[in-house]
This record gives sequence, C-alpha cells and structure tokens, in this order.
Amino acid sequence: MERIASGDHHVSYKFGALTLTSLRDGYVDMPVTRLRKPQNTIFETDLPPQIPLVEGKLRLSVNAFALDDGESVSLIDTGASNAWRPGMGLLPQALAEAKIAPERIRTVAFTHTHIDHINGLILPNGRDAFPQLSRLLVPKAELGLFRAEARLESFHGRAETFEPGQRLDANIEALVATGHEIGHTCFRVTSGGETILVWGDIVHVPSLQFERPDIAWEFDADQNQARASRLRIMALAADTMDTVAGAHLDWPGVGRVSRVGGSFSFDPL
Repeated sequence: MERIASGDHHVSYKFGALTLTSLRDGYVDMPVTRLRKPQNTIFETDLPPQIPLVEGKLRLSVNAFALDDGESVSLIDTGASNAWRPGMGLLPQALAEAKIAPERIRTVAFTHTHIDHINGLILPNGRDAFPQLSRLLVPKAELGLFRAEARLESFHGRAETFEPGQRLDANIEALVATGHEIGHTCFRVTSGGETILVWGDIVHVPSLQFERPDIAWEFDADQNQARASRLRIMALAADTMDTVAGAHLDWPGVGRVSRVGGSFSFDPL
C-alpha cells in the first residue's frame, strides 16, 4: 500500500486496483472506567503510563473507510453525524476534502450497529447523506438492533443482511468477529494481491489493548467473546502480515500488527 493523498480529515492509499481512504469522523472522550479486566473488573488504578489521557479521559478516534474502484465507492461505517458527542460528525467534511462526492457512494456496509458507526447515514439537517445509495448492508444478527434506531427509520426497510463467510462483492468478504456486538464483523478486502482487514471495534484503546488483548471494553456485548475475537483477528493480521484498518485506532487508523512475545504491537502505516 502506498499513501497517495492526505489532509486534515482524510488519508488515501493505493491498494491494488482500489483506493482506500481513511475518513476522520472525529473523536470521543471516554472515562478510563470503560476498560475492563477479566471478570468485568474495572481497569483504572494500575493504568500503564504509556496510555495518553486528555483531561483524565481516553480519547478514541472515530474512523470510517471508503473503497473506490474508479466507478463507485463502498463505505465501511459512517460515523455518528450529530447523534452523539460533539467531537464527531466530520465525515461530510472528510469526504469533501478527499474529493469523494457523496453521490458516488453506492454501498454502505456496517461492521456493527453502534451509534458511532451507523448514524452518518443522515446529515444533521435530516437529509440522506448518500443520495444514490443502492446497497445498505447490516450484519444479520443485528438487523433488529438497526431497526431499533428510530432516527434511521427511513432506512429500516432498505437494509440487506449478510452473514460471516459471505462475499459482499468481488473484493470484500465478511469475517466473524463477534463479541463487541452480536454481529460484529471484520471485512477482509483483497485487490491486486494485497489484503486489508477493516476490523471495526476489535480495539478501542490501541496504547493498551495490543499489549494487553485481555482488556475488554464496558460496551462489549460479550466481553469474553470480544477478547477471543481480538486475539484471533490480531493473530491473523500478524501471521499474514495483512494491513489493518480500525474504527478506533489512532487516526488515520491504518497499519500492521506484529507479535511481541505473547502479545502484539501496532505499527502505523
């Protein structure tokens, strides 16, 4: 992969016959008490010194990823729009900066249905963010969760479900990565002999969870399953040397995973 363009809110890479663009939706600050040791014990008092804090809180980047084949664009996750915290909702600016017209986005695929991944379907003014959208792909196990989001009612009937192991198109395959949510999915994208794993919320706090993959997140639907998925997907990325792209990896959220003893490290691309 080769970086070909960048700005304040986007970084684009040449990736086989595709262009991968990391799009910055913003950030969210969360209390350290969101971190969980095994047995759901709060991880707080022995926080390692390498973890950066902003006014005592963890700052999580919020990233989405666009795949451009030259004709149309597929978008993985959409950010939060104005549905959650004020530090998010920059996806439209990121798309404009990257010169990706919203009308070119024909497919949206969700890694899972949490608020900071799906609400970018609608702009703050209530209009559709992607007026030419033809495919809206939601993990089958989370269709009910998606349809519970009242703000997105106009999209409830448009959702098309997928399952792990399913190929979404010629380049994108869904991989099981459940735990953070019941249908949480990693997308394996291949083009020109290159592979990238767009892995959603496998990691929330990269300064900690590569070294300590046993540390979970309060909002994991099943913390033990999330730990198992994190270990499995990290091991896959390290052993294949595939690039990874993460929704909450530090901006722009793209890099490679290596094994370090019994744990892992992350090297930004």
